[in-house]
Amino acid sequence: MKFNTYTLIMAGGVGSRFWPKSRNHFPKQFIDILGTGESLLQLTYQRFLKVCPNENILILTNAGYADLVKAQLPAVLVDNILLEPSRNNTAPCIAYATYKILQKNPEANIVVAPSDHLILKEDVFIEKINQALAFAETNDALLTLGISPTRPDTGYGYIEYLEDKGARTKEQGIRSNDQGAESRGQGSETEIKKVAAFKEKPVLEKAEEYVSSGNYLWNAGIFIWKAANLQKAFEKYAPEIDALFKSGNDVYNTPAEAQFILDQYPGSPDISIDYAILEKADNIYTIPADIGWSDLGTWASLHAIAEKDENQNVYNSRHIHLNDTRNCMINLPNDKAAVIRGLENYIVVDDEKVLMIYPKSEEQEIKGVSKEMVTRFGSQYS
Repeated sequence: MKFNTYTLIMAGGVGSRFWPKSRNHFPKQFIDILGTGESLLQLTYQRFLKVCPNENILILTNAGYADLVKAQLPAVLVDNILLEPSRNNTAPCIAYATYKILQKNPEANIVVAPSDHLILKEDVFIEKINQALAFAETNDALLTLGISPTRPDTGYGYIEYLEDKGARTKEQGIRSNDQGAESRGQGSETEIKKVAAFKEKPVLEKAEEYVSSGNYLWNAGIFIWKAANLQKAFEKYAPEIDALFKSGNDVYNTPAEAQFILDQYPGSPDISIDYAILEKADNIYTIPADIGWSDLGTWASLHAIAEKDENQNVYNSRHIHLNDTRNCMINLPNDKAAVIRGLENYIVVDDEKVLMIYPKSEEQEIKGVSKEMVTRFGSQYS
């Protein structure tokens, strides 16, 4: 099954909540945000080499980031870097990659994942992905990994699953997984749950209700399915997208593909895969997963998982003097020194061109502040 498995890594976002470190010309997925010496995109790519061979990994990104992807992932085949000429959300880019893959391999199974998430328990993650692939191989099912919530977070969408349907599905999933596990010399059970609904980011009271109910998961945007089954879903629920990308079947994997995408892609609907397919289909399943996941969507989320000093500060500079400073997130250029006194619960980011000092509790405002800076002072700050 491994050689029928393909991974789509979505790397076209702008990461505006990590402004000013993440900017339009060099967004979050290309930054060594964790201080490991590798970008989030590079870490994601290496993770999926455990799932499928290099030639089956495709990078979906904006045309403006082509050189960045090639520089950071030189082993990825040039033909596997799919360039979006416009930002039309996730449904069109997933459809493009799926229809292209189907022309090459009608038996393909696909994993879709963001390029900029943190996964600390990689072995568990790979195990869950393999279990999902085994289930998708033998069932008409579209699956998502659901993250077991650790708190009532208002920053994530939620997946509601059905306990009764899940119990029956679990037996099917175990049978499928045992077959696959036997060939790998290992056996493990998993729960595969039928999805009842996808929920938008809730207010705090609703998030508390979701978590206490016990049958809600965070939506991490990680999907697993058989390519042919996803195409059937596009045909049924998003016929406009299906018609557009199906019209390219004769040119995919040929020199004419790039011009077709350049001409036709901007006319595709601007819609997410959640709205286009997942919220409409009746064959959606989820696997609860405790994989040490964070979407690293904000500076505070990075602060939460990063190593801290005795005063709960996170910083990346070796030349820093802190006094009476607590619970701060500090990110500086490599060769920059800093002296800070008297700050508590602040974000301090110096990107050479922009210095931001902002209360951590108000970081949801940063996206709007970045837009205001562009409006007032020019696009060099976007």
